[in-house]
Amino acid sequence: MKRESVVFSIVGMLFGVLVGWMIGAQQARPSAPQATTASASPAAPASSSSSSPQAPPLDAQKASSLERAANGDPSNVSVRIELADLYFDAERFDLATPWYEAALKLDPKDVNASTDLGVCYYYLNQVDRALAQLDHSLAIDPKHSKTLLNQGIVRAFGKQDFKGAVESWQKVIALSPGTPEAQQAKQGIDGIFSSHPELKPDGRGGQSSPDPGRA
Repeated sequence: MKRESVVFSIVGMLFGVLVGWMIGAQQARPSAPQATTASASPAAPASSSSSSPQAPPLDAQKASSLERAANGDPSNVSVRIELADLYFDAERFDLATPWYEAALKLDPKDVNASTDLGVCYYYLNQVDRALAQLDHSLAIDPKHSKTLLNQGIVRAFGKQDFKGAVESWQKVIALSPGTPEAQQAKQGIDGIFSSHPELKPDGRGGQSSPDPGRA
């Protein structure tokens, strides 16, 4: 099973937290939340334990079996991704990262593995590296809506680049109308516009509307 989206795999209530944080930022202007450990959720500055589900426990026996299989077959991409996914599900992003990296060395055009790796970098507090990896995913598939959704999240939380986040999320809405990703992107945009009305196309800041058709 792919973990292509921060929203779907890590924090089910992410955008509720996102909107609340951005509205609060208008008042107090706190710094962007940052990951402090491999299992921390940087997108939940208030009470992540109450708003997000617990990560499933790591199946150490399965992980050990998959590692043996991977080490025994240096050209096997799928087993490396399966192992990375297993660690990802357990929120062991430090352990998932090298296996996604190994898989991508064998298959550099696997957009899902690339995006999952970008998410890992984000949760390991490597924001610039996360954005670069998501850019790589979009070079493979400029219309990959879950990559764009994650790109917006990393821009908003990792860089406080709210204009950039809106651009990413507007592309999601244009590319995948009516999907859960589009709904979540709209929530994020609404949160940004609530706290930063100058970013609206008709806001006093005079910002023009981003073109959602461009990748």
